[in-house]
Amino acid sequence: MADSTEPARGADALLRARRTRVVVVGGGVAGLVSALEWAKIGAQVTVLDAAGRLGGSLETSLLDGISVDLVADAFPAQAPALAGVIDELRLRADVDEAAPLPVWIAGPAAAGRASNAAPLPEATVLGIPSNAWADDVRRVIGWRGAWRAYLDRLRPPLTIGHERSLGRLVRQRMGDRVVDRLVAPVTRGLYGLDPDEVDVEAAAPGLSTALTRTGSLAGAVFDLLAPDGDGDGSATAPATRATLRGGFGRLATALTERLLDLGADLRVDHRVTSLAAAPDGTWTVRAPAPDQARDQATDQATDAAAAVPSAASPPGEVVVEADVVVIATGARVAAALLDGAGIRVGADAPAAPVRDVVDLVVVTPALDGAPRGRAVYPVVAPGRAAPGAAGADTTPDVASAALSVTLPSAEWPSLAAAAGPGRHVLRVTLDADAARSDEATIDLARGGAAALLGVDLPAPHAAGRRTVVLEPPASRLGHAEHVTAVRGLTSAHPGLAVVGSWVAGSGVAATVADALAENDRIRSAVLWPGEGAPTSDAGDESAGR
Repeated sequence: MADSTEPARGADALLRARRTRVVVVGGGVAGLVSALEWAKIGAQVTVLDAAGRLGGSLETSLLDGISVDLVADAFPAQAPALAGVIDELRLRADVDEAAPLPVWIAGPAAAGRASNAAPLPEATVLGIPSNAWADDVRRVIGWRGAWRAYLDRLRPPLTIGHERSLGRLVRQRMGDRVVDRLVAPVTRGLYGLDPDEVDVEAAAPGLSTALTRTGSLAGAVFDLLAPDGDGDGSATAPATRATLRGGFGRLATALTERLLDLGADLRVDHRVTSLAAAPDGTWTVRAPAPDQARDQATDQATDAAAAVPSAASPPGEVVVEADVVVIATGARVAAALLDGAGIRVGADAPAAPVRDVVDLVVVTPALDGAPRGRAVYPVVAPGRAAPGAAGADTTPDVASAALSVTLPSAEWPSLAAAAGPGRHVLRVTLDADAARSDEATIDLARGGAAALLGVDLPAPHAAGRRTVVLEPPASRLGHAEHVTAVRGLTSAHPGLAVVGSWVAGSGVAATVADALAENDRIRSAVLWPGEGAPTSDAGDESAGR
């Protein structure tokens, strides 16, 4: 039972909430979710975004009359934090679950193989097979690869955590063919990382423990996938994918509309250039007027240091005083703003790769029935660097240019219905090249997709190109340590939070979950200073939770 002081504490918390001035820097999904967490308890919320639109990677556009997501297009249906946001925004009835189609892998033609493409074997975790002799595995790695992988069962197990690199672990136990032909296409397709860069425990929780327990890597995979095993498959089995009918960009639209209903001040074309802490714990956030922000955009996109301001205040500059600042930008801008405030977080930040994402609408009967599933990931020939990797040949090679190709109109029933018979939506990811024209990029994407899909593709009826920075996923080696260091530095400053995919790991679901947790942490300190949030239902309700 709550004691008699709870109603008064709740009233005090509500008063503090209404007096709290919150500035969110960045209007992507992390920023919009953060803003909503404060706006719904009555705080005074301002969102400042450098772009001309809100939503960040959540962007849906009409291509050939079809609503197509240009960057982010899916989320795990079982993600609880994002599911809660979707329910809160009353979008549950519009969730569209993916058709159960396989992922394929395609590689260079090889003697003795009728095709250079095959479905990814079913009983695998990140491409690691539970049985190297299974027909669908042996078809990809061959007899020699199967014999080498079998040696895994004869080698002594490693102690827990002995090898953190996924690539090195699998190569030691199962050999090169399993890594190159199975694991590498999956990790590059899912995370944009080579296997050696992937943290085993982050990408496949429980795998190292199961290896020690079962004595082999194949046994560990079997254990995690087995319905009755200790792992019951939940740690590594791919979650059912989902999107929103009419495009995932609707999530950004719904968040924006809800924030406007709650009285939030949402500003686009406002690139924040300065963040400064005052002795009383408040913050001053500065941004040029919209025209000035546009003038500076090109320079700041190529020079992170440009985000650090001068002391002068140009005419028309926006200056906002805040009790709470939530930085929800990408890594480079966040590091520059924090550095300008005397918080050095950028020294150990890994470089983020840049990709061109090209969406194509084509008309061809060759793709009816999704002959190569919902996605195709390339196998890189031995001795050749992956496209986009350090040391890779930058000469355009249509046959190997695509880092991945996915088929949204095959995966999403609602999109297939909108496209109609014979019309297909493809998404192709390429290594970015700023000097390459849109026309050349689209043509390269079409050729790369044709090579991976094994079909001739006609000129697209419509196409869209977006260049995106891939923030390091949570599965990257060293990511957890870097985030811990960043959060350790920022948490020492009351009223400051850092959110976004560069700390949460890639993916909208992970970004939303992290943003909710960080804002809850800092909000509790604001509403109940010095004592923490009450645990009773009455206290939670009085705070507007």
